[in-house]
Amino acid sequence: MTFYPAAQGTGITPLPFFGDRVAAGFPSPAQDYVEKRIDINEICVRHPASTYFVRATGDSMIEGNIHEGDILVVDSSLKPQHGNIVIASVDDGFTVKRLQLHPRAQLMPMNPAFAPILIDEHSQVEIFGVVTFIIHAAL
Repeated sequence: MTFYPAAQGTGITPLPFFGDRVAAGFPSPAQDYVEKRIDINEICVRHPASTYFVRATGDSMIEGNIHEGDILVVDSSLKPQHGNIVIASVDDGFTVKRLQLHPRAQLMPMNPAFAPILIDEHSQVEIFGVVTFIIHAAL
């Protein structure tokens, strides 16, 4: 797993942002102008000093809409809570799973083909951050 630091405002080129919304049902007339320009970091990164990007691999989280090659935006300043999708170190390897704290602590895959990872006093588990956004290709 490769970690990439979030950009901190240097060398970023803001991209066009069209203010009109795009209908997911019937088409609506679109305006022919750009409302403003945005930097994707402004949308996805709340805490630049503690945010990083990581590329997902495998299919243990497909029901969580995380697929092979997706980019995960991870904030290490957030306190992991029950139900969060987290990046964790388990026995010297990294994984992305949903954190379950009750009725017992475990890292839950979101694919029934995979087993949960139980967390107990003998586990070597460390949470590295909470996934805040998932970026994936539409195809």
